[in-house]
Amino acid sequence: MNTTLDLAAEHIARRVASTIEPVLAMVDGWRAVLEAELSGPFAGALTGARTAEAISLDPVVAALVGRELERDGSLITGAGFVAAPGFLADAQWHLAWWLSSANSFGSPGTATLRRLDAVSDPDSEQFRDYTTLEWWRVPGRTLRRHLTGPYVDYLCTDDYTVTITTPVISEGEMVGVVGADAYVARLERELLPVLREWRGACTLVNASGRIIASTDARRATGALLRLDGLAEAIAPLHEEHPGHAAVLPGGESVVPCGDTSLALVAGAPTDRA
Repeated sequence: MNTTLDLAAEHIARRVASTIEPVLAMVDGWRAVLEAELSGPFAGALTGARTAEAISLDPVVAALVGRELERDGSLITGAGFVAAPGFLADAQWHLAWWLSSANSFGSPGTATLRRLDAVSDPDSEQFRDYTTLEWWRVPGRTLRRHLTGPYVDYLCTDDYTVTITTPVISEGEMVGVVGADAYVARLERELLPVLREWRGACTLVNASGRIIASTDARRATGALLRLDGLAEAIAPLHEEHPGHAAVLPGGESVVPCGDTSLALVAGAPTDRA
């Protein structure tokens, strides 16, 4: 690709980043608030004898996420805090997760902000160990923010979803994750007009090469994009510094979208207007 086209792809990548980065910054801000609540001057009122309780923590989480969930134009449909097993004195397993009025999961026709009705009894047949899921497992290993999906989220949305989670640290240990869900369909409405500015196939993938949105109808949301050299080109997306643009053996350009852990895969331009 020549310099002009490189700059065009980078411009689109920056526009994608400008859509996603505010959500990432918001989740990071929630983490900072919760960590301050758990370790700062207010910690005594919140945690008592250095033991946090859901009954005190949940209102803090609700106040953090509720306003954004109901904001007009918000990309997210669910948000909250998920505690490490045993961290809360009054709840061995605990999801303090709220759903927006646009999220009808579990309550068809309900148009109101409400809390997710999660099964927290490990003896129940409906119980699911969330620590085995990617949105928990990866931040638990890396202690860094992670974007999971697209995947069908049977726990919170029952639809194709992207989940952003970041670890909450107290006294040097991860005590939970705070995060947000976004419907892929909602992201596509925002991002596809931007991707279509490229005069060729243009696909947005996550750090695992899974497709979030594409102008190529043959590239299905949630599927892995299989191109020679793509895995190596996007490997740096797992790091704090995503690296630089690369060109694949087939001629596609791979351009990181800022610090979002996403990348643009731009095919050879066509002659269409």
